[in-house]
Amino acid sequence: MQLVKVSFLVFIFSITIFPQWFWQNPLPQGNPLSAVQFIDSITGFAIGSYGTILRTTDGGENWTFQSSGTTNCLFGVSFTDLNNGTAVGEAGTILRTTNAGQDWITQSSGTTNILWSVSFTDSHNGTAVGEDAIILRTTDGGENWIIQSIGTTGELRGVSFTDVDHGTAVGSGAKILRTTDGGANWIAQPSGLPINFPLRGVSFADEYTGSIVGTMGIILRTTDGGENWASQSSGISSTLYGVSFTDTNNGIAVGDYGIILLTTDGGLNWVNQSGWTDENLQSVSFSDANNGGAIGYNGIILRTTNGGETWTYQRNAITSDWLFGVSFTTMNIGTAVGGGTILRTTNGGESWVIQLSDTINGFSSVSFTDIENGTVVGTEGKILNTTNGGENWIIQTSGTLENLTGVCFIDANVGTAVGYNRTILRTTNGGENWINQSIDTTTYYLFGVSFTDINNGTIVGDNGTILRTTDGGTSWTFQNSGTTYCLTSVSFVDPNNGIAVGFGGIILRTTDAGNNWATQTSGTTKDLYGVDFIDANNATAIGWIGTILRTTNGGATWSIQSSASTSWLSAVSFSDANNGTVVGRSGTILRTTNGGTSFIEIGNEGSEIPFRHLLSQNYPNPFNPTTTIKFEMPEKSFVTIKVYDVLGSEVTTLISEEKSIGSYEVEFNGSKLTSGIYFYQIKAGNFVETKKMILLK
Repeated sequence: MQLVKVSFLVFIFSITIFPQWFWQNPLPQGNPLSAVQFIDSITGFAIGSYGTILRTTDGGENWTFQSSGTTNCLFGVSFTDLNNGTAVGEAGTILRTTNAGQDWITQSSGTTNILWSVSFTDSHNGTAVGEDAIILRTTDGGENWIIQSIGTTGELRGVSFTDVDHGTAVGSGAKILRTTDGGANWIAQPSGLPINFPLRGVSFADEYTGSIVGTMGIILRTTDGGENWASQSSGISSTLYGVSFTDTNNGIAVGDYGIILLTTDGGLNWVNQSGWTDENLQSVSFSDANNGGAIGYNGIILRTTNGGETWTYQRNAITSDWLFGVSFTTMNIGTAVGGGTILRTTNGGESWVIQLSDTINGFSSVSFTDIENGTVVGTEGKILNTTNGGENWIIQTSGTLENLTGVCFIDANVGTAVGYNRTILRTTNGGENWINQSIDTTTYYLFGVSFTDINNGTIVGDNGTILRTTDGGTSWTFQNSGTTYCLTSVSFVDPNNGIAVGFGGIILRTTDAGNNWATQTSGTTKDLYGVDFIDANNATAIGWIGTILRTTNGGATWSIQSSASTSWLSAVSFSDANNGTVVGRSGTILRTTNGGTSFIEIGNEGSEIPFRHLLSQNYPNPFNPTTTIKFEMPEKSFVTIKVYDVLGSEVTTLISEEKSIGSYEVEFNGSKLTSGIYFYQIKAGNFVETKKMILLK
């Protein structure tokens, strides 16, 4: 475990916890994005699930993460200038920045209701709206938020103010509310729609002229401050979620299935500009008639510089297929599969290459025993094998048309695959021949398989099924799991010690080859889909909505790790206790180089500012097994610190993220390394320095 902390002269502390799972696909990230605002043609903010806040200062060519300090979903954002902004979200979350997002400060909202939208007209005056028709108002930049009474129920999903006094809120029940006195009074305006037509977004270009969008392609328009609302023809029946007007004529609306509508005449005509994505678009923001951005599900970011006539992707993804399997044999070399895609990396996931794309068959599991030899299984009995690291994949005859869900090889020749309809297949010659070992059981689905040698293996499936063999699958015996939950994955570190996981957050542990399975406290009720027992102490389990669990004591206790993701996670593979990869829905690939442990950064407002880059000699040196490395940053930049052995091979990454000005220290633990000389190197902007350290056991 590495613990990173800032060690300024201490007067006033601020503590930030940084997750050490980071995105590798898509980039910059894959969480759903809920709202976007561009302050000018190059500066913008996007917010979303898991407290995600992104910022760009180059028109979206690059997006950087900002620390929100929360894992709550964020739904609305409003900036009045380059520095002052507010974000709102679930559980009454309100965050405020006065320095362009370098720091986000939590404000007290006085409610636990979801806040869906926020609108500020200057750095002091703002309004937030949310569920149960709540309206909050501040006149002091959010230091105090006052609940305004409106005497109605339902949800308010959008709000737009054009000045301190004039604002409009919209929501469920075709609700439109209008204030002309800063919210002291809210007046219901007739929308002319049935109450089962929820309204989602609102944008006013001036005090009188505004547009509203909602379900069934609804677009409403007013030119008299809402006294009258006229329906406009959108030409679609999908839900529209966001709308943005920069003046009374030019506007964009976005919605389900990548819908983009453009008008240049105040909505008299809406032109469908869709076709750039099929992801649901949740929000759109234009800073002027030409420059704007749209965001939505799975981290999609689109950008236009010509008023919406054409859009460019600003989210990079090697694939958007659901990835179901992953296998790493070294820290750097691994394979991920899913949909009809096979991906390969040789640099720890910094880049991935598509080795195979099959539009007919889906792949569900992969097992490599070394960097060359691997097997992939999938739908309708599909089995593929490679003996050259995936440069060539050869189709093998499985003898079944059942869907195969799991595979495990213990060397290049001996492996077992499992699947639907009680299917168990075995090979002892690298897949040239597969022998059916299926057994007579009421269990239909088998999902996970783990062998530690040619004889000892375990299979798990639905209804709490656990099967065990000690003769390479010639015979299988049922073991008592003590549960009827579906078991999805199993991993053994040796013939006796294993872990199985499944629905409802179930974790089972055995230390006697499955003769006894004990239920462990996982700390979650979310379904778990994958587990990797790395060594006698360390294991990681993953699952629904970004769930990642970790044990460092052989499963006696489990801790929930911050995954920085809300994706459905399907599989996990560690090459050692520190370096691991998780894959999941929509091409999700997450990576850790420190076992997923979060580090804590402690800052101080009353400290000296470093005047130069500095990498100090580690202390103590020689060391056994831990040592501390200190460094200083005179400016904000992206920092990496990596450890290498004498052959130049990377051992681990201690730090890989943006750092503010300050002094820092990181602890390196060499307990799993052999004695010898190691090197640690820092890269921060143009600054690069390497120092030697000695591990002496």
